[in-house]
Amino acid sequence: MTVYSAVVTTGIYCRPGCGARPRADNVRTFDSAAAAEAAGYRACLRCRPYRLAGSLPWREPELVCRAVRMIVDGVLDEGGEDELGRRLGLSGRHLRRLFAEHLGVTPDQLARSRRTHFARRLLDDTDLTVTDVAFASGFGSVRQFNRAMADTFRATPRQLRGRRRRADRLVCDGGLRLRLPFEGPYDWPAALKTRQERAIPGVETVDGDMYRRTIGVDGDAGVLEVAAGGPDHLVLWAHLPYWEGLIHVVQRVRDLLGLDTGEPGAFSPFEARVVEAVRGNRDALGELVRAFGEPVPGLPAGLTHLFPGPEVLTDAALAAGAGRPARTRGRVDMM
Repeated sequence: MTVYSAVVTTGIYCRPGCGARPRADNVRTFDSAAAAEAAGYRACLRCRPYRLAGSLPWREPELVCRAVRMIVDGVLDEGGEDELGRRLGLSGRHLRRLFAEHLGVTPDQLARSRRTHFARRLLDDTDLTVTDVAFASGFGSVRQFNRAMADTFRATPRQLRGRRRRADRLVCDGGLRLRLPFEGPYDWPAALKTRQERAIPGVETVDGDMYRRTIGVDGDAGVLEVAAGGPDHLVLWAHLPYWEGLIHVVQRVRDLLGLDTGEPGAFSPFEARVVEAVRGNRDALGELVRAFGEPVPGLPAGLTHLFPGPEVLTDAALAAGAGRPARTRGRVDMM
């Protein structure tokens, strides 16, 4: 787990390996950047901890981990802490107490830290407008975005973009290019092999050092591409119809590749349940995709369809795909 060091006398927190050398009796440590920010510290301009992947607190009590997973999935983008607590079967006050005890932040503070750090990376790495960055990062309005960035980084988004370093900006021919940071060693060739073995026909492909997949964004088609980057990051090319909610698309890629857990996962819970329902049979998955997925012409070789959504994929279709007799015909509730 990453431990962040905060210096009482300067009000700054740093990531491991920063060249700053404060006196030990002036240093406080935090398990997350969000906790350091909640305690009133701001990110170091030298080591820029917002660019680190940062471990998520999966070793905490199960209820806290469930709440964190829901926050990562965007539950607080439109709802509040009381609603999150209700969905977990407890009061908002008790939820905040649990977060303070185990994480040192409130649920809202954790969600805001994730959004502001993602936004800061977009300001560094891309030429998206400030408005696009705001909505891509999960903020509900530009005003909310400006206030959160000022609280976290003590500067406006335009001032922050003016501070980016020459090597930060990623340029590509079409699409949006982003870094996917990770901690510790990550075996990209092994991850590619796993994706190739599990690839859903028509939806996913592996071509050399590149992983590609189709993605549906509110009914419109897009393509994601991932390749090796540097020793601490992969590179994602996102070709999407618009950037609203990009933070959640990026998290799905991280989940799929196991960048936060070390174990490969699925692009979405629904997709995982469908794969499980057909027992991982790739031929059956290909038949389901061709029968129920929306065709998308003009894509790189091997990409032909979007993965079918729960609104079209019925229990009967899944049963047929898995080679079992169809027993029901209602919509599959897998979300």
